[in-house]
Amino acid sequence: MDKIKEAIMKVALGYRIEEVTEEYDAKDGELRLVKRKETRKDVPPDLKAAKLLFEEQDLSSLSDEELERERLRLLKLSAEQAEQNSQNKEDI
Repeated sequence: MDKIKEAIMKVALGYRIEEVTEEYDAKDGELRLVKRKETRKDVPPDLKAAKLLFEEQDLSSLSDEELERERLRLLKLSAEQAEQNSQNKEDI
């Protein structure tokens, strides 16, 4: 169950996919690499996944202070993810 929560969290925060595509040509019975392409794609945060995470938690029992701490924690986490995505874009 923890892996499912981690996967939903990843989708809720957004993530990056790195793909490698290679094309080969067969010449004289041997394969030869003709073209190689590396691609990075940023998948934006998904609000439905974030909503699912919130619905899973029972926030009704939290005090106002606890709710505020959770809100700040999530904002910080979101900002860190946005900064990481920004740095990754600069690396491209």
